[in-house]
Amino acid sequence: MGGRGRALAVLSLSLLNVFTALAGVAVAKLTPDRHLSPQPPSVAARDPLRTSVSVPAVDLVAARPANAAAVAARLAPLAGGRGAPINAVVIDAVTRRTLFDLRADRPATPASTTKLVTAVAVLAAAGPGHRITTRVVRGGDGGIVLVGGGDPTLTALPPSPEAGHPPYASLADLARQTATALKASGVTQVRVDYDASAYQGPRAAATWKPNYLPDGEVAPVSALTVDEGRVDPTRPERVTDPPAVAAASFARLLSRNGVAAKSGRGTVAPKDAQTLGAVRSPPVSALVEHLMTDSDNDVAEAMARQVAVKRGLPASFASSAQAVLQVLSELGVAEGVLVHDGSGLSPHNRISPIALARIVSLAASPEHPELRAAITGLPVAGFSGTLGPPRYTVPSSRAGAGVVRAKTGTLSGVSTLAGVAHDADGRLLAFAFMAGDGKSVVDPGRLDRLAAAVAACGCG
Repeated sequence: MGGRGRALAVLSLSLLNVFTALAGVAVAKLTPDRHLSPQPPSVAARDPLRTSVSVPAVDLVAARPANAAAVAARLAPLAGGRGAPINAVVIDAVTRRTLFDLRADRPATPASTTKLVTAVAVLAAAGPGHRITTRVVRGGDGGIVLVGGGDPTLTALPPSPEAGHPPYASLADLARQTATALKASGVTQVRVDYDASAYQGPRAAATWKPNYLPDGEVAPVSALTVDEGRVDPTRPERVTDPPAVAAASFARLLSRNGVAAKSGRGTVAPKDAQTLGAVRSPPVSALVEHLMTDSDNDVAEAMARQVAVKRGLPASFASSAQAVLQVLSELGVAEGVLVHDGSGLSPHNRISPIALARIVSLAASPEHPELRAAITGLPVAGFSGTLGPPRYTVPSSRAGAGVVRAKTGTLSGVSTLAGVAHDADGRLLAFAFMAGDGKSVVDPGRLDRLAAAVAACGCG
């Protein structure tokens, strides 16, 4: 391995050692509360390339490369046998050499591992520091217009001192700004119209199952929504018309600030309209960390649309999928990826295991620090997000606890897992395991056992 390879190997090992060191402390909540407004952690607090951690001196150049036959001997018995068929791959995350291949190039239903694709695409297209703006502008006939930019975390809730994340854009703050501007110009009564035209097309994907919206799996996708379109922020049920509900909530807040207001109608704000107030979302890096850790469908769909916006395409399901694939193609990791949404709710999405593993490796590479949040947001096995207890707490998978970081995926008859781990010899490995055809029962524990075997393998 040359000087460049040595540097990549050492940096990659450092990355995973930091992940392990931070696994027990990086996440205050061991299991996510899916009914609360999302709470993405601070990227800076968990940035593995800026955190000072003592890394053991390991000469990866002198060490033998991982032996593919040894890896296969570990994994083949776990991947075979009874149960839903598994498509699987393990690769060296530095060299991208394949170490284990079981139908690795065969596309399968990815479920929420689709969010890996969305996360990498939005970080590359918009940049980790990009923020989404919600504005209020003057409208016609003496009214004002609440203009949505696509921020799903815009909230009417008061800030929480224990949130541990960059502040969400506050609807109450926006109302205070607007009331101050209106009263300064002598306006004490107003109609609140709303503009959600930043998004186009249907609010639900044609390939989604009809129960997703009624069950609260996701809200109708809109450029203007408050608290992810929940009827009550503590419950999963969603409103049917998020923009209208957002305008009504904003009108109530304006009234509390001394401007009598009533909600109006949907419109398109004039391009040159005077801005009365504006609030911004947390950076995309924080939103990506949250959507990865807690598998948030609403934030994932919003991020896919940000990719379309940055590519100059309509922010619709079809154009967002097109934009995501364009970005992946430019990164060299589009082969084997076909998506219809950003969240993975569509059972028609198809991604191959090798495609997922290559995307994970790209995000983990020190050559792409802008993609880092796609890795730091991955749940930590046995500790956080969708990999929190009871997963990785049983003897058969406990070896992966605190070592494996991976995105989960679950749909009816489908279970997937894709992420990174370092093996017992300190090598950084990327993997993807995909089980089920949507028709039979699947056991996610089988995938956990495979990931734990990767972590435990001393396969030099």
